[in-house]
Amino acid sequence: MSRPLLSLTPAGPTARRRTILARRIRLLVAATITYNLIEAAVAISSGAAANSTALIGFGLDSIVEISSAAAVAWQFAGRDPEAREKSALRIIAFSFFALAAYITVESVRSLLGGGDARHSSVGLVLAAVSLAVMPALSWAQRRTGRELGSRTAVADSKQTLLCTYLSAILLAGLAVNILFGWSWADPIAALIIAAAAIKEGREAWRGDTCCAPPLTSLTAPSAADHCQDGCCTSAPPS
Repeated sequence: MSRPLLSLTPAGPTARRRTILARRIRLLVAATITYNLIEAAVAISSGAAANSTALIGFGLDSIVEISSAAAVAWQFAGRDPEAREKSALRIIAFSFFALAAYITVESVRSLLGGGDARHSSVGLVLAAVSLAVMPALSWAQRRTGRELGSRTAVADSKQTLLCTYLSAILLAGLAVNILFGWSWADPIAALIIAAAAIKEGREAWRGDTCCAPPLTSLTAPSAADHCQDGCCTSAPPS
């Protein structure tokens, strides 16, 4: 006996689910901005006291992260978030480029003898805390952004993840410099992070942050539409 054919294509989030996800993104943005305001104030003040370019740069990265989160907040404050997506992605891309430029300049200056940083216990604690907080926050942003189909939320999650890398670099740089006196280790590693920031900025500019479906889509993207960065290899949670 023949049976009616059933569609195997999973439906996208319902209108009610999209409302819940958009609210969740706004909460994540608020948490990101609040944490980074505190992080920026502590890093810049302790960096200035210790003459640490790495700490000051880390604090300025927090300000860049705030601008990225604010771009997402601006997008979802409107009645039609999708209409604002392209402009928000441009803001996030410029944030990445500005961060990369600053890190490059300061790293080169440090390598050319910009001054030796003094020990900073506050900096070590701050880097360790950020290394624990930022991955969880980035994961929540990315997961929610993928399910909603928001490229800006996914792009902002990458900005947060980059902050995780910078936290590791800062922690390692301060520790290695204190233990072994290798002042060149931090700027070299920071240059690698700058290259990663440029890559993420280019992807945000092109809108290649993830292959998530547009907000108005009612079906999941086909296999041919999947991106290559691994962010869409599994279906988003229901």
